[in-house]
Amino acid sequence: MPSLTFVLPHWLYWAGLIVFPIVAMVMARRTVQSDKPKCYSLWIGYLALVTGGILGLHRFYLRSLLGLIYIPLFLFILFANAEQRDARTAYSDAANLVKVAQDTIKREKPRLEQTEAGLAEMRAEIASEEEESFARRSAERRLERAEKTIDTSRKRIERSEAELAEAKPIADAAFASRSFWSSAAFYGFMVILALMLLDAILLPSLKRRADAKATAEEEHAEEMAIEAYEEQEDKDDFRHISTGWTGAIDRLSYYSGEFVSYWAVIAVFVYYYEVVARYVFNSPTNWAHEGMFLMFGMQYLISGAYAMLTESHVRVDVFYAPMSARRKAIVDILTSVFFFIFAGTLLVTGWIFAWQATAVDEVSFTEWAVAYWPFKWAIVIGAVLLVLQGVSKLAQDFRTLLVGEAEA
Repeated sequence: MPSLTFVLPHWLYWAGLIVFPIVAMVMARRTVQSDKPKCYSLWIGYLALVTGGILGLHRFYLRSLLGLIYIPLFLFILFANAEQRDARTAYSDAANLVKVAQDTIKREKPRLEQTEAGLAEMRAEIASEEEESFARRSAERRLERAEKTIDTSRKRIERSEAELAEAKPIADAAFASRSFWSSAAFYGFMVILALMLLDAILLPSLKRRADAKATAEEEHAEEMAIEAYEEQEDKDDFRHISTGWTGAIDRLSYYSGEFVSYWAVIAVFVYYYEVVARYVFNSPTNWAHEGMFLMFGMQYLISGAYAMLTESHVRVDVFYAPMSARRKAIVDILTSVFFFIFAGTLLVTGWIFAWQATAVDEVSFTEWAVAYWPFKWAIVIGAVLLVLQGVSKLAQDFRTLLVGEAEA
């Protein structure tokens, strides 16, 4: 299988975080406001083809069960890559033993031949020296060391030759297995690409067929949609938006929360790419995990005001829930002191962190080396939104306390 070397550019990362939610918000509103009969989107079909075509997601989107053809092919590629990784490990271990054995034989054989060639000279030197003389004893010791060296070298050579004879077939078999499974995964992927190319041509006709099937079910689907809309109407978060000048703040919190909510969709695409790159192409990324946990950190901060608007924060309602609107307002006004202490601290510390990171152009310690200062300015943005939403909530509580729930 070919390897993937794509590294997400920083500019594309930031552009995606800004452009994708805007496009998604516009498309969501066009879908809700459209009076046209239900139909499938060719654009979404091609998007599914590009991002999830190896799993046949475009076929499933257009309700074609032929998408099931892609699943066994994809599973076969995963199996082939797993076998390839095992074979690569086995080959690496065996090849290492082969190399060590070959190096040992290459090193010991000349040493053995050289030492054996000098034995006759050493014995002649011993014979020429007088009995019990220091020269004779020295020559005998040199001969003894040479014989030990020869014995050690022979044992090393014999052991290395045995290891070489054992490891070489294993290395050859592992290499052949790795090549086979690598080719199998590659050809399996080529089959998927060929099917995707064919579907890219057939996609318009697949869309027309899916639209025709959807039209036949339109009447029943419309009835179900009306019922679902009536059930969902009371759950719409937009009902939390107040009137008057506080409504402007509420809308800002609402739309900022909606904006960052679409980042979760980006995470699906990125982690899908990471899984495919890691397990299909054996090319794990060095940016996917870092980019996503930094993105989720910003999402958590910026969506705080939205959570406060829709009352989604954790709260103990044992005593609070049964209270009247005015008593709830009194409790909220009294406890708002603690909220503004927290939000103010977050704003001040976030400003310090963001300013320091911007001044030194702080970047991450990974190979991706993305700038950290935009993430730290997200702390400031989230804190500002939270403070504004706190002001809006406080004003609404005072309004409820003074004029009552109905008028508020």
